Amino acid sequence: MSNVVKEPRTVVRKFLARPQHEGVGATVRRSIGRFELKYFDPFLVLDEFSVSAPSGFPDHPHRGFETVTYMLQGAVTHEDFEGHKGTIEAGGLQWMTAGRGIVHSEMPAAQGTQKGLQLWINLSSKYKMIEPRYQEVTSKDITEAAKDGIKVRIIAGEALGIKSPIYTRTPTMYLDFTLNPGAQIQQPIPVSWNAFVYILEGEGIFGNSRSLPITAHNLLLLGGSGDGLEAWNKSSKSLRFILVGGEPLGEPVVQFGPFVMNSQEEIDQTIEDYENCTNGFEKAMHWKSESTTVFGY
Repeated sequence: MSNVVKEPRTVVRKFLARPQHEGVGATVRRSIGRFELKYFDPFLVLDEFSVSAPSGFPDHPHRGFETVTYMLQGAVTHEDFEGHKGTIEAGGLQWMTAGRGIVHSEMPAAQGTQKGLQLWINLSSKYKMIEPRYQEVTSKDITEAAKDGIKVRIIAGEALGIKSPIYTRTPTMYLDFTLNPGAQIQQPIPVSWNAFVYILEGEGIFGNSRSLPITAHNLLLLGGSGDGLEAWNKSSKSLRFILVGGEPLGEPVVQFGPFVMNSQEEIDQTIEDYENCTNGFEKAMHWKSESTTVFGY
């Protein structure tokens, strides 16, 4: 991928992600997956979450897509009906392919408030019923690069000539940028991909140097034409944002809560499979997470 951006993408839509309740007592700022923006192919949901014990996300199912959990502060413990468990700590990442079915819990693992991002990435029809799998990366093992007042954590894809080892079944880039005051970046994006920015801290100018600064908790959809992002930090404080891009699947999407398939018939079958503990959900019949007992759910 060339590091030169010849035609920067413009910001075509902007959303302020407002807090809402989700899970049990958790607060999320949802930007993708709400009524104004139900789907941004291949992305289904983007939540900036905030949770303190005993609140959290107790036992719940998924089928047909991937969840990417990236911790910004604190830690969460996850466990599933396959016996897989672990803790995602600040700066760490879990890339979970739910595939044909998983039931898991995600609960606070530390005192105080735990904060992070969760992104749902759709899977194409040929991968929706694959076996579940995980990729987990601790903070110290996430690839980083720095240059000219720019630091980037390369969760997926490539930036500043450095590639992430994370495998993305739906081709995806996921970059966490921090720009010092006065810094400017050009980051290539494959021309055919959809892409967005979500601002975590500070304020920045995106797409056009004459644009007004945009502040934290805003999602910026980037236009479909152009080969990259150009951004500036003209403020006196650091700017932190994620840039996410993905190859559109161009397939029908039928969603029922935590299930995402291609047709209503497949959704009906998924509900039946989950209720009857069949076809990938067999182990749900007798499983409860430890957190269910600890927190009394």
